[in-house]
Amino acid sequence: MIVLEADRVGKLFETKRGLFGSDRGTVRAVDGVSFQIAAGKTVGVVGESGCGKTTTAKLVLGLEEPSSGTMKFEGKDLKTLDRAGRRYYRKSVQAVFQDPYASLNPRMRISGIISEPLTTNEDLSASAVRARVLELLDLVGLPARSADLFPHEFSGGQRQRIAIARALAVSPKLIVLDEPVSALDVSIRAQILNLLIDLQDRLAVSYLFIAHDLAAVAHMSHTIIVMYLGKIVESGNAQALAMTPMHPYTAALFSAALPNHPDDKREEIVLAGEVPSPLRPPSGCHFHPRCPRATARCGVEAPTLRPIGGRMIACHLFESDTS
Repeated sequence: MIVLEADRVGKLFETKRGLFGSDRGTVRAVDGVSFQIAAGKTVGVVGESGCGKTTTAKLVLGLEEPSSGTMKFEGKDLKTLDRAGRRYYRKSVQAVFQDPYASLNPRMRISGIISEPLTTNEDLSASAVRARVLELLDLVGLPARSADLFPHEFSGGQRQRIAIARALAVSPKLIVLDEPVSALDVSIRAQILNLLIDLQDRLAVSYLFIAHDLAAVAHMSHTIIVMYLGKIVESGNAQALAMTPMHPYTAALFSAALPNHPDDKREEIVLAGEVPSPLRPPSGCHFHPRCPRATARCGVEAPTLRPIGGRMIACHLFESDTS
């Protein structure tokens, strides 16, 4: 079953520049993105800062409205949902954010933090809410006494476990994980990632996993989407894409990641320049000014995302291999 489907979704932002704001520009933060998230599966999104990962997360969470395209949840177009449908969607799609120190209210006890979604969305007795809080704490590996403590009494990893428990409180179908381990010590990251995998196996919850840590994305995901300046340049099976990236940008990203084994050898690919301004993206393929394999065609004609070798790739280099 497909939980969430995005079909050619775009998001534009109007900007003002100049001393008096008379010079206007348009940023295509997300540009014609399509993907699906199946029940109990994880879709990872990777790319440099400014590629559109966070805007994609906001669109899924309903914090931004798409400028174009269609987003469906369990087959229903989000634009057509009535008030009850919207309420169900907000309950079914939860989030775990990057900073566990900022995402928890320091003035609330842990029981109140975890139970807040429950009391907002469901009509339960106080005893039922308390029982659910203790169940969730046990689910994320924290003792029952944690319920009566405050956030400052926990480490960063423990706080992120509390944030995960809060996200699970209303039994969501999909959780958006926005850099969930980047603020944690390296020694704690694997514990949180393995907890998320275990919870997915037990609860069949789906994840949209957004991170800069390519190793974490490859470890967590069933499918990986690679974005550059708002567009998808490659997507496919996580392990296959991580081991044999095809698009030049994907290859450069994963060449900079740590190998799975110290003896593994990888070609080092150094990209020239910086990510272009989204206000003035390059013509043709947005990546061509930095691409070591660019041709004259790349500068004038934007490639189409198409199936190539069992995955989706937007690159002129592989068009003869379309299958």
